[in-house]
Amino acid sequence: MDNPIEPNHYTDMQLSPLDYIIANEGDFTWCIANVIKYVSRYKRKNGLEDLKKAKWYLERQIEELEKES
Repeated sequence: MDNPIEPNHYTDMQLSPLDYIIANEGDFTWCIANVIKYVSRYKRKNGLEDLKKAKWYLERQIEELEKES
């Protein structure tokens, strides 16, 4: 059974997305952190659904940056 606190789709990696995001604190917006999370786990968890989620967050980040420029 998958541990809800440390699920296999993250703990099977050499470096979890959360550890990577925390180690680079300040470098990522909320949207980009979610892109990292979903792209990192897509093969282990929800496949195409996770890639679509990553795409949604990336597009949202792009929209925000376009508003700023």
